Amino acid sequence: MNDQNRNLILATLLSFAVIMTWTLLFPPEDVLLDPPAEVATQTVDPTVPASDPLAPSATAPAATEEPTAEVARVEIQTPELSGSISMLGARIDDLALTAYRETLDDDAPIVRLLRPVGELDAYFASFGWTATEGMDATAVPGPDTIWSVESGDVLTPATPVTLVWDNDAGQIFRTEISVDDRFMFSFAQSIENAGDAPVSARPYGILRRHGEPSDAKRFFILHEGLVRMSDGELEETTYRKITDHNFDERERTQADRIEVAQTGWIGYTDHYWMTTLIPDQTSPFRSTSKYFEGRNLFQAEAVMPASTIAPGDSTTVTTRMFAGAKEWDAIRHYERETGVDRFVDSIDWGWFFFLTKPIFWLLHTLNLTIGNMGWSILALTLILKALVLPLAYKSYVSMARMKELQPEMEKLKERAGDDKQAMQQGMMKLYKDNKVNPASGCLPILLQIPIFFSLYKVIFVTIELRHAPWIGWINDLSAPDPSSLFNLFGLLPWAAPEPGSILALIFIGILPIFLGVSMWMQQKLNPAPTDPTQQMIFAWMPWVFMFMLGGFASGLVLYWIANNIITFVQQYAIMRSHGSKPDVFGNIKSSLKRKKAAADAAANKPDK
Repeated sequence: MNDQNRNLILATLLSFAVIMTWTLLFPPEDVLLDPPAEVATQTVDPTVPASDPLAPSATAPAATEEPTAEVARVEIQTPELSGSISMLGARIDDLALTAYRETLDDDAPIVRLLRPVGELDAYFASFGWTATEGMDATAVPGPDTIWSVESGDVLTPATPVTLVWDNDAGQIFRTEISVDDRFMFSFAQSIENAGDAPVSARPYGILRRHGEPSDAKRFFILHEGLVRMSDGELEETTYRKITDHNFDERERTQADRIEVAQTGWIGYTDHYWMTTLIPDQTSPFRSTSKYFEGRNLFQAEAVMPASTIAPGDSTTVTTRMFAGAKEWDAIRHYERETGVDRFVDSIDWGWFFFLTKPIFWLLHTLNLTIGNMGWSILALTLILKALVLPLAYKSYVSMARMKELQPEMEKLKERAGDDKQAMQQGMMKLYKDNKVNPASGCLPILLQIPIFFSLYKVIFVTIELRHAPWIGWINDLSAPDPSSLFNLFGLLPWAAPEPGSILALIFIGILPIFLGVSMWMQQKLNPAPTDPTQQMIFAWMPWVFMFMLGGFASGLVLYWIANNIITFVQQYAIMRSHGSKPDVFGNIKSSLKRKKAAADAAANKPDK
């Protein structure tokens, strides 16, 4: 096999390996059965240490495990959020994101982030205190304490709410809850000591999730589960990895505990949503991840240092909580303006973060100017191609020269016959005499692979692409092309196959077809392999990729089409400037004529 063909095949196989890897590692979403509802009469879980003050109570009254209508609530109303706070454990267990719907339908349900115990995917935040010196465990408010409203009827950005609890032993606990106009809550937890002796306690915030989310994607490219920052070190642990740990009873109380010296946060992240506890970024705290196997509960904790309060004194500790959509500009605002350390890293930028971050920034900036993500992707493609053009220029020149050498290579093949060594030596001499480097043909594809990976990550992970329309039928760039050959792209009166189904993989949409055509056009500018088997592989390659990429996000397919077209124009212009005269459609006509002539000759050949 000559160097030219070897490098062409290598480049193609590299691209093919990328697509196959994604196809194998990103399987269709698993269908999860609804878990059984929580029962108030559960027995004591032997895997939960009795000494753990933040463990879920298994012996408490029924109201603590399933809040009833009698438990008072305070309404939450902000431009981005709606819901309520339960007086049981000062829980925020009812929170919806008013700007986001589950599907594109106008009447689709609003996305709910937090849910009370008893509902599917129960998930809540709770704030309280743990006792240390001078206080009994029952003298501090815990996850099951019933609080009262001291001030405030509705929590809004302009009106905070204050909850109060009196332990009847001389200490009064208050939690003032405030919220901004985006997704950040603040909890100012205070103790007023009216007793005659000093007391000491540690404030905490917990996030408790009842089982893995039923809508978890479980994609290799996407992180869902625990996310935390501890003194500048990011940790991402999937739900599955958390449940795989086999802690014994003693170890479980120490599960994944980190003593953070100064800056950090801890919480759970989903595909587009996140809930995170953010202690004071200038003070130490204990960051802990727990999993209670008997109840399938995930729990993230931020426990602050103990505060000692003298008689007649009081103290206040403030903890924030982010609960909302992973909007880049909002998260960056909290990092830059409010001092949340490396908060932008809560978005899953992946292995190529050094490319993913600037690519997203550029795409986001273009979208602010253009106002449409589809056109912004096209503009981004143009900019990226312009940036790599100096590196790709020599490659295109080399490929133009190699295409000019095709007749000489055919003659060389005829002379060498089956002598592969002579063929190899002749080709090397031909390349050397004409100053052609066959290896340079791989450079554009090698450059393209990390960019493609990064853009795939951006389109799949960032919420800015979710439900983002482009033109006409493309109303969600994060989803596959909804058109289909199955109904002639909407001309026939029946629905297209469901995304992810076998029929959807066969009856592809308009964008994948354009992708196949653009790949075929670009391929026609490259030197053709001399080996018939290689020619057949290359001939089928665009159409195989067309079906393989049919189920990818429309934004990614749009990028690849634009990239192919721009590459075609660049390569065509460079080849013309160096004396080559590529004629893509003329080549087709010539090929058809040769085939027709061969068929006519075979038909007119006299029988022996």
